[in-house]
Amino acid sequence: MTEQLFPTDEPQPRGAGRTTADMPLAARMRPRTLEELVGQRHVLGEGSALRAAIEQGRPFSMILHGPPGSGKTTLARIVASACDAAFEELSAVRAGKAEVNGVIDRARERARSGRRTILFLDEIHRFNKAQQDALLPAVEDGTITLIGATTENPYFEVNSALLSRARVIELKPLTDEDVEALLRRAVASGACGPVEVPDEAVAFLARRSGGDARTALGALELACATAAAARPPVVTLQVAESALQQRAVRYDRAGDQHYDLISAWIKATRGSDPDASLYYLAVMLEGGEDPRFIARRMVILASEDIGNADPQALVIATSTAAAVEHVGMPECQYALAQCAIYLALAPKSNAAYRAIGAARRHVREHGAQPPPGYLRSGPLADEGYDYPHDRPGHVSPQELLPERVRGTRFYLPDEQEADLAARLEAIRAARGRAGGPGDPGS
Repeated sequence: MTEQLFPTDEPQPRGAGRTTADMPLAARMRPRTLEELVGQRHVLGEGSALRAAIEQGRPFSMILHGPPGSGKTTLARIVASACDAAFEELSAVRAGKAEVNGVIDRARERARSGRRTILFLDEIHRFNKAQQDALLPAVEDGTITLIGATTENPYFEVNSALLSRARVIELKPLTDEDVEALLRRAVASGACGPVEVPDEAVAFLARRSGGDARTALGALELACATAAAARPPVVTLQVAESALQQRAVRYDRAGDQHYDLISAWIKATRGSDPDASLYYLAVMLEGGEDPRFIARRMVILASEDIGNADPQALVIATSTAAAVEHVGMPECQYALAQCAIYLALAPKSNAAYRAIGAARRHVREHGAQPPPGYLRSGPLADEGYDYPHDRPGHVSPQELLPERVRGTRFYLPDEQEADLAARLEAIRAARGRAGGPGDPGS
């Protein structure tokens, strides 16, 4: 293995040629070996295919899919270093077909002397189909080993032909513990100079970075530069807060506060108090809670606590979840606020929640009964199915429940579903099934 990962006679990655002191802290602290890398144990654990490929120096083409700061570039460089390959780095935002062809031409020259070339293509999803297709022959014949990086879902953004020649590897956001380990490593290295960085500040920066190591290290660097002029030179919580430009809220996303606050939000919204709902939403957002987690709870509440008292609530909640995915923070906070207000003010009903609970209890207690033969499909189907659309009002009197379940009622609409209750009674009367036993599980 050569001692220099990016030899001077090779095209060098962005930022190459600068002295170490000039480089941002995130670049100076970039892990260079698997042992230094933190996180991603799910794809780099002992015995994993990716770890074995790195350790044995036999890289394969891959698409690294993960959020910013999760280590996509770092992992690509470690792969190249482990197999003593030339490392070419392009950004799909700036590079075009000509740059790709230049990489391929150089790779062919190296291949004649037996040296591999790894092309790291950042933001590969920004390449159009023609640009992606230009990579196919070189990837297929092994001229280059492609490592693409994207924050978008590669199954939607990368050509299927290219996907079939590469393995998709999903990287997860770094945990608070992972980021904290990187920050402590930076402090211990002396990179922060003669500035004291208390544990409280390190933990705050790690917690509020959202799993993005680059953001955390950048904030640490700025905080240390700010504190260096103070007497004594200490990175206080206020300095760390200023460096991240976020308000410090003591909030543990993995602990009791996480569950207490989402519980408080649910109960405030169920209780039809939009101000309380917005307050607990704000506390969670200020504390760095994952907005996707909040959106999922909104979708659940829309069915569990509102249901058919206002079916539009589920539409609003699922649209909010989609907005969170498409927009992200900070802008998605407006969609979350809009949804919280709507859900709080919507009429409430848990009839659907009770109905499916009753139906499942019945199945657990009495077993699953076979449907009548005229409702089955295929060779097991009996003749005699009464097609409702051939009947007045599109309602058939034919029994639709299994023999041993006939007459059982699972759905019992409440006063907030008066229109549905009236329609249900009209349908039951038309089918000759007025009255009947209620919820067997109540």
